[in-house]
Amino acid sequence: MSDWVDVAEFADLTRRRKKLVTVGDTRIALFHDAGEVYAFADACVHKGKALSRGTVLNGRLICPGHQWAFDLRTGRADDRDECQPGYPVRVEAGRVLVYAANSASLTAAAAALPVQE
Repeated sequence: MSDWVDVAEFADLTRRRKKLVTVGDTRIALFHDAGEVYAFADACVHKGKALSRGTVLNGRLICPGHQWAFDLRTGRADDRDECQPGYPVRVEAGRVLVYAANSASLTAAAAALPVQE
C-alpha cells in the first residue's frame, strides 16, 4: 500500500487555486501558486481557523482569522516562530497526490486546535 494518496484533479485546483480535501479524518488544505501545489493541515496553528478559506498572495497563505501569513514553501509564519504543518505533494497524470504517511500524527496535532469555519 502506498502512502501517496490521490486527493484531487490538478485542473480543478488550478482553476480555484485552493481546495479542501479529507484523508481519513484529516482535513488538508491544498493551494496552487506559480505552478506549484502545496498542502497544509487545514487548522491554523494560531487559532485553529480553516486555512482552506484563506487567500494566496505573493507566495504566502493568509489565514482568514487573524491574517497570519505563512510561506507556502516552508509553512513558516512571517515574523513568528510558528510553522504550519504541511505535506509533501506531487502531481502525476493530472492528479494531485499527498504523502499522508504521518496523517495520524498530524490528525492528533490538528485535533488539539478547534477548527473554526
